Amino acid sequence: MLPIAFHPIYKHPLPAGHKFPMLKYELLPQQLILEGIAEEDDFFAPEIADLESVYAVHSKEYVDQLLNLTLDPKAVRKIGFPLSTKLIEREFRITQGTITGCETALETGIAFNIAGGTHHAFTNRGEGFCMLNDQAIGAVDLLTKKLATKILIVDLDVHQGNGTAEIFENNPKVFTFSVHGKTNYPFKKENSSLDIPLETGTGDAEYLGLIEKWVPKLIHQEKPDFIFYLSGVDILESDKLGNLSCSLEGCKKRDQIVFSNCAKFQIPVQCSMGGGYSPEIKTIVNAHTNTYRVAADIFS
Repeated sequence: MLPIAFHPIYKHPLPAGHKFPMLKYELLPQQLILEGIAEEDDFFAPEIADLESVYAVHSKEYVDQLLNLTLDPKAVRKIGFPLSTKLIEREFRITQGTITGCETALETGIAFNIAGGTHHAFTNRGEGFCMLNDQAIGAVDLLTKKLATKILIVDLDVHQGNGTAEIFENNPKVFTFSVHGKTNYPFKKENSSLDIPLETGTGDAEYLGLIEKWVPKLIHQEKPDFIFYLSGVDILESDKLGNLSCSLEGCKKRDQIVFSNCAKFQIPVQCSMGGGYSPEIKTIVNAHTNTYRVAADIFS
């Protein structure tokens, strides 16, 4: 079975207009249990991340303003959520889910965060519904504790991981790799270690060819001893916020390429779910479940 983080905090209501995409966080665990991919014991409910870990990535001023709900209105608008104590607690639990998942992956080979992938959070600001960058915090935590020496972040969400790129721009111990829609949000891109911007309408053949080429190439080139994978399913043709044209089967094949390489080279991997905004919730849940189906086949 696969160690998976589940967050009861998601049961708290979120701002109007954001309930639909958030529903997947409740439905996905149910689907995993229904299919026998996971059992109740595979899930863990994270505590709240400690401030020391968060301050190691985000500026103290910014984090304290989040905690005290004192961000200025313009900064709050860029995040996209009205701030609340419950929302900030949720973000800290997401972050701890990834930190704990990293430690678990070192023992088991793989761990998941059913949420996470908050890659639009910068050192000193949030945007795009992201406030704390869970995988960046997880990466720095591993390096600080000397549990890893070189990290590869594979960000395959349709949106560029601009916050992650900014955080690690001058850190040679972390290589950031982002494959994303060229004209998708964010409209001002940052510089990842390697960016591959794709034209509108890019489909399975071209997309998968790039993933098959670059994932093993970067493993050989960078020699990471830990990998973070952001497995957004907003690359689907049906996605409302993406402009690529990948199929459900193509999205599943993408996950297979990433996980097969992690397993082949025996590199622990922490996976956060990232985005998914297709019109039908069943499409989103099925696409995310495929990520677990593939991992179960490879790692179980």
